[in-house]
Amino acid sequence: MTGFPTDISVIIPAYNEAEVIDVALNSTQKSNGVERIVVDGGSSDGTPEVAQSRSARIVHSPLGRARQMNAGAEAAEGKFLVFLHADTRLPEGFDHHIRRILTQPGVVAGAFRFQLDASSAGLRIIEKTANWRAQYLHMPYGDQAIFLTAELFREMGGFPDLPIMEDFELVRRLRCRGRIVIAPAAAVSSARRWQKLGPFQTTLINQLMIIAFYLGRDPSRLARWYHGS
Repeated sequence: MTGFPTDISVIIPAYNEAEVIDVALNSTQKSNGVERIVVDGGSSDGTPEVAQSRSARIVHSPLGRARQMNAGAEAAEGKFLVFLHADTRLPEGFDHHIRRILTQPGVVAGAFRFQLDASSAGLRIIEKTANWRAQYLHMPYGDQAIFLTAELFREMGGFPDLPIMEDFELVRRLRCRGRIVIAPAAAVSSARRWQKLGPFQTTLINQLMIIAFYLGRDPSRLARWYHGS
């Protein structure tokens, strides 16, 4: 929407997401003062063209989620940044949540509640566990649309240049700076990976990744293992 100064930049890293990127972009339509930046990592399926047809701004970057999100942040005009996965949709009124949360004293970042776009008993357990972790351990993950001020993001040097776990590491650093608040509304993510591997196998893989990362395993090897699973 126009008529309001841009103060929120929604940054969407994408690579061959032409079939799903509408989900993310459409969820930002009913908002004020918001720019949409799609950072393409060399797609061959027309992702940039689809995004541009939806009035998104296109930035090109070397492939890699951290590098793409950092490139988007560098180009962003907003004082608030929100990092959104291409297969995730923001809740209605997301812009109001972001402004309200990031202007509270002592708050350094925020995220939305976690929800999947499919329903099963196993997936509901996953959602509850993820939301408990985010709410009480202050550890949201990237699929919850992490947001913070552009000033703090740049002061911290952006996402660490890692092939995987970049969101985990950024949040870990943010926790040392102040409070991370979870908005009451949910960002709804595609359940495609959970359905492909099964909710409990996917959870096991995710937890093994975290443990291996904590133990200092090579992130490049972890990324190859994760994407091959």
